[in-house]
Amino acid sequence: MVQLSTSVYLLGGLLGLFLLSPVLMAPTPASMCTPLRTLNDSLSHRRRYMKHNFPINYTIRIHHKEIFKLSDINRMRLQVTGLDELVLQRLWFQVNQGVLKKIIRVMPERHPSRPYSTELERRFRDAEGVFVQSHPAEVFQHELPETIQDTWDHLTEEPDRVPESSWRFASPKFLLDNFCHTMHCLFSECFASTEAQQDCECNKGNPLV
Repeated sequence: MVQLSTSVYLLGGLLGLFLLSPVLMAPTPASMCTPLRTLNDSLSHRRRYMKHNFPINYTIRIHHKEIFKLSDINRMRLQVTGLDELVLQRLWFQVNQGVLKKIIRVMPERHPSRPYSTELERRFRDAEGVFVQSHPAEVFQHELPETIQDTWDHLTEEPDRVPESSWRFASPKFLLDNFCHTMHCLFSECFASTEAQQDCECNKGNPLV
């Protein structure tokens, strides 16, 4: 009887893990791919709108945590054992929400790149809405790993409380390049192209790229 009870508990535990694993380890939901590909279409024009329509060497001031590159993703994966991809995806949305707002904020109403930038932000918000709807609400209430939480706290810090040493200057084109490459990496199921695979795979073993 004891052996039977133990077997039942073990079976129940394994079943529980099996049912929980799709939430913890699920790939990018299929519903995410359409808005992300639409966003990617807009990003394909970033050189024209984020470089050619700005003065040479033009930069904007941003928080250093908003310079979010493939190397940052790789470093976080190394620092946090078994880091859930969903956590990195959440961070990606948080980072680029601020990046887009800062890019738009520096443009006068009649700037030739402003319509492009506002449309890009709208498509980004559409993708973010689908992202939130594609996961159970409790997923977004889970405690973040310390490394990720530290970055998150810096991103949501009031600007007047940010020390001067935390600010950096970067070009709009550079910021959108990071936006695009990290999107390909974190949502690689939606991008089957060689470029997307290279963004994700070629830097996994090199945290300094």
